[in-house]
Amino acid sequence: MKILLLTLLPALALASFSYEGYKLYQLTLKDHLQAAIVPELMSNPNYDFFTDKIALNHPVDIMVSPPAQEEFVQKLQASNIQYSIVNENIEKDISAERQRLQRSPKVPSGRITFTEFHRYNVILDYVDQLQQSYPDIVSVEEFGRSTEGRPLVLLRIGTGNANNPTIIMDGTIHAREWISPAVTSYVIQELVENPANRQLIEDINWIIVPVLNPDGYEYTFTDQRLWRKTRRIGIVCNGVDANRNFDAAWGAPGASTSECSETFMGPYVFSEPEALALAVVAEQTANLEGYLTMHSYGNWLLFSWGFTEEPVENAAELQQLGNAMSNAIYAVNGTRYTAGPTAELLYYASGTSQDWFTVIGVPLSYTVELPAGVGTGNGFIIQPERILPVSQEFWPGLVTYANHLVQRYRLKQG
Repeated sequence: MKILLLTLLPALALASFSYEGYKLYQLTLKDHLQAAIVPELMSNPNYDFFTDKIALNHPVDIMVSPPAQEEFVQKLQASNIQYSIVNENIEKDISAERQRLQRSPKVPSGRITFTEFHRYNVILDYVDQLQQSYPDIVSVEEFGRSTEGRPLVLLRIGTGNANNPTIIMDGTIHAREWISPAVTSYVIQELVENPANRQLIEDINWIIVPVLNPDGYEYTFTDQRLWRKTRRIGIVCNGVDANRNFDAAWGAPGASTSECSETFMGPYVFSEPEALALAVVAEQTANLEGYLTMHSYGNWLLFSWGFTEEPVENAAELQQLGNAMSNAIYAVNGTRYTAGPTAELLYYASGTSQDWFTVIGVPLSYTVELPAGVGTGNGFIIQPERILPVSQEFWPGLVTYANHLVQRYRLKQG
């Protein structure tokens, strides 16, 4: 099917939100006494936690607006928390990124590159071309519409064997995490266009959503680069964190009831059409054995639960598999990912897609937190030169995951 993007694509030059004077602070929490201040900081809309997964002795990145910086520093000092300023002016790097994108050559229709970050229409054109070129193994479907009416698009990749296990992978539930759709597009290309990976589509049915939050993703190009949420119109503030909107301990600690929070859980469970549409796809999918949701940043391979420290039933298997994936990734470029349950970090996360897939019985559900950008002091502003290294090193981890899933499924089937 031909996917039509029935929206105008404003020029990058129209981006209007300025991060002039916004600073990025990095702090390290040494003990639980220091960590006690974090819920208070998280509740302040002037403090934007770039680090989604928080653990002791791991760097925590927080962007602070200019009027709030003095008070923020006072709070840190009162709790004896050491900090550094890793970016004195966020706008400088965003402006440089915008100028680079404006200079980038136009990608031919139906093509994808891994030397730059691409708009939603480029990604849609690419997957549509794959369907035309590989109709025996690729089908493209619109599985819903976003808040602003953009098509939600998935690819089904496989040989059509109904007895095979299925993996669902999604990218870009958080709009500003540009490395997510880039890596997801790389996975699509490897599965479809690289004959060496044929066995992966002989053995597995893949459902891949490269951009689950297209409204937010487009908004990061046209207006506010570090926008995270959906584009739901609110009363005080716009947007919902779609990854706090799933029916898995929705509304429990680990999400916010404030519209202005970056982790706003939404007015009701599955209020966001993007989250609901993905859930419907999952519930209609047979032999659903795996789920991967691609995020950034932090080098984590996280599994359930996010809302309680009680271990999930197959926690030992998930830990062992996560470690094996981490080792496979490390062998490429020396990049180390850490595997573990979300709630064993400092703070809970409720209403997440990862936990919802676990709740409905998908045994191998992970959140992948891809690496940060380097050299900018802003992990979301990632250099395009990093796209291929990050994608290429993740690939062996994905192969490790897929092979385990197939072996596990065959043992279960007897």
